[in-house]
Amino acid sequence: MLSWIWIAMIALAFGCGAVTGRLDAVGTAAIEGAQAAIELCLTIAGPICLWSGVMALMRAGGLTAHLTRLLQPLLRRLFPAVREDRRLLETIGANLAANLLGLGNAATPLGMAAAAALGKQSNQNASRELCTLVVMNTASLQLIPATIAAVRAGAGASAPFDILPAVWIASAAALAAGLFTLMVIGKVRRWN
Repeated sequence: MLSWIWIAMIALAFGCGAVTGRLDAVGTAAIEGAQAAIELCLTIAGPICLWSGVMALMRAGGLTAHLTRLLQPLLRRLFPAVREDRRLLETIGANLAANLLGLGNAATPLGMAAAAALGKQSNQNASRELCTLVVMNTASLQLIPATIAAVRAGAGASAPFDILPAVWIASAAALAAGLFTLMVIGKVRRWN
């Protein structure tokens, strides 16, 4: 489906360029856009590799397991059906740690593994725990927005981390709103 949307957008751009007589501008913009995309990818690849490596070292060194132990009371409260599954809680804790560091690319495989395990444990399509995991990943609380800072640095920002207070407030508000909505939906679902 997404392929068809992209094809339609490209065809529309070339069609508009042909109708307005600016087909050369469309071609130039396409080439410049592709070049800018490659430059941006190369610029942010270094910081993403750095923070992904830090995350891998944290996991290999046992720091994520330690963080998971520190987060046990919170994780057991948020995921009551799996409170005894230590390995699953460690995966969820590592996912949470990656999100706290702003490493969505490192958090994604951990979140997918946790979601798959939660899906196997549940007879429902979407258990409370699975919905909680999805909300926590979607509205991830970020202490160090590494990926965003890398994109800002690649775009030429002189102080890529000057957005920290705004990120903290926005991500905390998004997470609180998501968890509150999940709680309300859970209560409404029980009433019916």
